Amino acid sequence: MSPADGESKVMRLPGTVAEIEASPPGPEVGAFFDLDGTLVAGFTGVLMTQDRLRRRQMSAGEFIGMVQAGINHQLGRSEFEDLIGKGARMLHGNSLSDLDELGERLFVQHVRNRIYPEMRALVRAHQARGHTVVLSSSALTVQVEPVARFLGIDNILSNKFIADEDGLITGEVAEPIIWGPGKAHAVQKFSAENGVDLSKSYFYADGDEDVALMYLVGNPRPTNPAGKLAAVAAKRGWPILKFSSRSGSSPISQLRTLASLATIPTVAAGAIGVGLLTRNKRIGVNFFTSNWSKLLMLTTGIELNVLGRENLTAQRPAVFIFNHRNQADPFIAGRLVGVDFTSVGKKELEKNPLMGPLGKVMDAAFIDREDTQSAVEGLQKVEELARKGLSIMIAPEGTRLDTTEVGPFKKGPFRIAMAAGIPIVPIVIRNAEVIAARDSSTFSAGKVDVAVFPPIPIDDWTHDNLSERIDEVRALYLDTLRNWPVGDLPDHAIYHHGKDASEAGR
Repeated sequence: MSPADGESKVMRLPGTVAEIEASPPGPEVGAFFDLDGTLVAGFTGVLMTQDRLRRRQMSAGEFIGMVQAGINHQLGRSEFEDLIGKGARMLHGNSLSDLDELGERLFVQHVRNRIYPEMRALVRAHQARGHTVVLSSSALTVQVEPVARFLGIDNILSNKFIADEDGLITGEVAEPIIWGPGKAHAVQKFSAENGVDLSKSYFYADGDEDVALMYLVGNPRPTNPAGKLAAVAAKRGWPILKFSSRSGSSPISQLRTLASLATIPTVAAGAIGVGLLTRNKRIGVNFFTSNWSKLLMLTTGIELNVLGRENLTAQRPAVFIFNHRNQADPFIAGRLVGVDFTSVGKKELEKNPLMGPLGKVMDAAFIDREDTQSAVEGLQKVEELARKGLSIMIAPEGTRLDTTEVGPFKKGPFRIAMAAGIPIVPIVIRNAEVIAARDSSTFSAGKVDVAVFPPIPIDDWTHDNLSERIDEVRALYLDTLRNWPVGDLPDHAIYHHGKDASEAGR
């Protein structure tokens, strides 16, 4: 067997995106996803109960009753119906529109950052194959619908409040209750009505009550299972998916992050010492940027799987650009660039207790995007540093939500490259969401994929064709994220411009 054959088998293990990409296409294949503990870390119902308690919309006695019902949920159907019934009765008299607003607010504030990025990738993979994707959950629509909208899932099977003619909740839940055998029946009915073949379908869930439905599908995928489901999965040989990327609030992740921050004074002291001994500030700064980033990755358990590492040093100085999704991205890019660079960041970072002082030492520019004159002056300062031999690290887009999207690129980074006469090196980061949610300041252990492309020459770039060239660079990011390379990095049309210009000058 050739190495390539072995790699193919590994890449298509059950429960991977590669397996889905090789699966039969079409809507007759169903992909059913549970919510709590499967798509989302933790339980969305607990978040809603905590919110009501904080807002004094429920008494301590009611809260204790909900917690007790939640514990009993592990026992069987009657206890689950008791749990969901208590929730419905407490919301008696509220309007459905108010609940929709509550669900959306809780999603933005608490739930969005709990969605497992690995599960989001599986949802996308099923959608790309044209499968019928369904969010099937025993939770209520107020919990389920915001997640479904975010993930682009049109089909929902969940429990629903009963409302009167004025749109006010009566305190009852529509029957039959979707839980355990009831969920299995709902999935069977949906499949029959929509031409879904369960023998070809997938089911992702974590709860013991979902064992019956696991038996109905051809591709059962227990996800973060425990108890009975884990035992049945082991006995039946079902592939088990386990994720910890949304455990950022766990004590272990917090301690790791604190430990990495605790290394700053030690590394900074060493950097000052090196700078004094060599009488060279830049050597001291290089000592800090290279050594602290190594310690950060080591302490937090972050691994980088880098394609094209040789392109990081192929030509210096350069403008290193990276796609920006969360707090981890700048650290990842900084770890790769390593030495002899400065950076450009938004004005708000200047007041950050970590990034502010570090940026000043590195002569970084903090740009106020609302103040055009100030932004121009900041970029001019960076251009001068680039002319003196420093590379520039900068994110050309604003932070966005979805890792398969790339926001519009601003012209600043490319104008710096043109003014200084240095190339652009694209750093494409695929899955930093595995180690940190968008606004999280705590990092989880994990492996991040990065592709570093060869330097892009700007010899033939002009103000007239700048927008076109920027669009081509952005297209490189989009193409790479949609079709992640294996082995050598693919060629791209943008590289031929510089090549043609170079050959024309011979």
